Amino acid sequence: MSRRALITGISGQDGAYLTELLLEKGYRVFGLDTRPPETVFEHLNHVKDRIVLHQADLLNFESVTALIEEAQPDEIYNFAAHSFVPFSWDEPVLVGDLNGLGVARLLEAIRRTKPDVRFYQASSSEMFGKPDTVPQDEHTAFRPGTPYGTAKLYAHFITTNYRDKLGLYACSGILYNHESPRRPEDFVTRKITMSAARIKAGLQQEVRLGDLHARRDWGYAKDYVRAMWLMLQQPQPDDYVIASGEEHSVGEWVEIAFGHLGLDWRRHVRQDPALLRPVELRRLVGNPAKARARLGWQPSMTFEELVKLMVDADVARLARGGAA
Repeated sequence: MSRRALITGISGQDGAYLTELLLEKGYRVFGLDTRPPETVFEHLNHVKDRIVLHQADLLNFESVTALIEEAQPDEIYNFAAHSFVPFSWDEPVLVGDLNGLGVARLLEAIRRTKPDVRFYQASSSEMFGKPDTVPQDEHTAFRPGTPYGTAKLYAHFITTNYRDKLGLYACSGILYNHESPRRPEDFVTRKITMSAARIKAGLQQEVRLGDLHARRDWGYAKDYVRAMWLMLQQPQPDDYVIASGEEHSVGEWVEIAFGHLGLDWRRHVRQDPALLRPVELRRLVGNPAKARARLGWQPSMTFEELVKLMVDADVARLARGGAA
C-alpha cells in the first residue's frame, strides 16, 4: 500500500521539489496551499493529476485537525510559512502566528488524531542570528535577529517538546539558504539571476541590491528536500543541520551570474541603502557533518554550478516569453 504524505505549502520551491521526489518513490501526495490554483500549479502543472489539494487554515486549530483526519497521512512535511525574511519586520505578529503557533497547532492536531505520523518541520539557519561560532552545528546557541528567526525558533523548540516529552516522531531540518530556478524573484538570488538575464536581453539596464558583502551558505533546493525525506526514514527522530558547509557573498553571486553571460556587473549593479535589512545577519555557514554521517546525505551541486543553473533557467524563461 502506498505511503501517504501531506505537504503544507506545496506550491513553494521546496514543496514542489519534494512532491516530485515523493511521487517518484510511489507516495500518494496530498497538499495544502492557500494560494490561487493557477499559482499552486505553476511548478506542479505536470503532476497536478497525481496530487490531491486540500483547503485548511493553519491559524485555526479545528481546520488543522480536520485536514489531518481527512488526509490520513503517514508523513507530514510543513513548509507553510511566510518565508520572505524582511516581511517579518512589517508583520511580526502575523509571521509569529503562522510560522510559530501554526506549527504548535499541527503538532497538537497530530497528537490528538494520528500520533503515529512522522512530522518534518522546516527550521532555519536564521535562528542562529549572529552566531558565536563558525560554522554552526546542531549544538550552536540560537540568537535570532529577526521576527522571522524568532518565530522559527519557537516552532523548532515546540517540535522538540512534542518529540521529547510526548513521544511524537518529529524532526526539524535546520536548513541554510537553498535556491533553484523556482525561487521567487523577491529573494535576492533569483532577483540577481533574472536581472542578469533581462539585462543581457536588453529588457533592463540595472538592478538595485542591498549589502553585497552579506555572506551566506547557499545550496541547491533539490538536494535539500532529499535530506528532508531521509530524516523521516530513520529509526529515531532527530534534528539536522542541512548546509553546503561553504560561505559565499552576495557579491560573488553577482559576479558569477553576470560573468556567465559575458556582462560586467559593475556597469549594471547599484547598491541601495533602502534594501538593507534593519539587522543584517553575518557569518551563517553550516556544518552538515551529522547529516552526512547519519543520513548519508551530501550536496550534488557546487555554488558556481547553482548560480549558472539559475541564470540559464532565467535566460530560457525569457526566450519562452515567460517574463516581461
